[in-house]
Formats: sequence, structure tokens, C-alpha cells
Amino acid sequence: MTTTPTLAVWKFTSCDGCQLTLLDCEDELLALAGQIRIAHFTEASSSVEPGPYDVSLVEGSVTTPEELRRITEIREQSRILVAIGACATHGGIQALRNFADTAEFTSAVYASPEYIETLATSTPISDHVRVDYELRGCPIDRRQLLDTLCAFLAGRAPDIPNTSVCTECKRRGTTCVIVAEGIPCLGPVTQAGCGALCPAYHRGCFGCFGPMAEPNIHALLPILEVNGMSVDDVDRVFATYATAAPEFAEQRRDQP
Repeated sequence: MTTTPTLAVWKFTSCDGCQLTLLDCEDELLALAGQIRIAHFTEASSSVEPGPYDVSLVEGSVTTPEELRRITEIREQSRILVAIGACATHGGIQALRNFADTAEFTSAVYASPEYIETLATSTPISDHVRVDYELRGCPIDRRQLLDTLCAFLAGRAPDIPNTSVCTECKRRGTTCVIVAEGIPCLGPVTQAGCGALCPAYHRGCFGCFGPMAEPNIHALLPILEVNGMSVDDVDRVFATYATAAPEFAEQRRDQP
């Protein structure tokens, strides 16, 4: 008798957008439900089954001592662990705290900061435990998520691209927004996986999938500047969804 594989979905510090991407799969999720048992997904159900789990999807970054403890437990209970979304893969927008004084802004925001238990940094899941796969984006791409779950069911490795967004523009026949329209775009240094969504709508990529492998950022900087981005604009565009990624963080002028 074959045992139905189990899926667990976990939330750390995040906006829940990547979990909602899974729920938004709708018809496809119903089909998957017949092949996989969702054992833990509090965004969708209060019914929780104990581990171990065949696959765990982890959304969000590690920002509290409690999350440090919990991610270790989840790793121990999971045969395969997949970090989903920019927060889980690069620390997310909240990783801007990594370049500031956490105690200072905590005291400014909260009336009783002594009751706030937080870490000085927002870090990706892979900084603390072994991660088997990463799905990038803010939020993740639903097609990539479905392909990953289907890959696990089929017993194969998921097809996760490691090229740049530019390759996706070429595959879908999208004219380069930098060349044709002079629109600043991070596509040449950003990992593919979104289907070149922003360039397809005449917007420059803003790097929510994080840096591709060995991005040539220094070659891109003068192109961004020629197309209207000031030095401050360049700082800001590299300090968004993947601000803690070393390749993007080193572009910030306020680095020590």
C-alpha cells in the first residue's frame, strides 16, 4: 500500500503573499490534493497533523529568537525543505534592518520596546538550516510552484532556472525595454523564473527574484545611469526585495 506524500507549509516573518500564491492555484490545487496530503497549512486550515513531512514549504525570513528555534525543528521534521519567496531566500524587504540600528527604530516605533523580542537582522532560511531548493520572487511564480510540487510527486528534481530574466524576454519575444525604450531594468542580473512579467508590460525588472549566478552588476551600472537613474536611484533599486543578497548589498554606498 502506497502512502500519500505529506506537505507542510510554514510561515515566518513575511506578508503571506507566497502562501496565498499556493491558495490561488485553485483548480490545480484541487488536483494536487488528490495526490498529496496537506498535513500542516494554517493559512488554509486549522487542522494540523504531526510530522515528519515529505515536503515543507517555508515562507518568510528569520527575525526572532523563536523563529531560530522553530526553523531547526522544521528542518528535522522535513525530508525536503523548500524556501519560497524573497523573504525566505534573501531576507526580504525587512532585511533593510541589517543596515540600521534595530534598537533605535524599535524604541521609536513601540511604546514599550522592552517587550519586543527581535533579532538585529533579517536572514534567509539557508543561513540557519540546509535548504534543498529555493523558489525566488515576491511573490513566487505559481507555475514554478506547481512544477516543483509535481516534480516531487514524479520523483524528479524540479526545473529551477539559473539564467537571467533577459533569457525569458527572448523566449517570449519581448523587446528589450532598455534598448528599445530606455527603461532602466535589472533583468540582466536577476534570476529568471517570473516569465519576464514586468518587461512584458513595458516596465523594467526590479530584481524581486534576486541575483542570478555570477551577475555582472558593474557592467550594468553605467547602463542604468545613462537611462536616467541617479546614484541614489541605483542604491534604492538594489535595496528592495533582495537587499541582503551579497551581490546586491555590495552596491549600497552605506555599506561599512
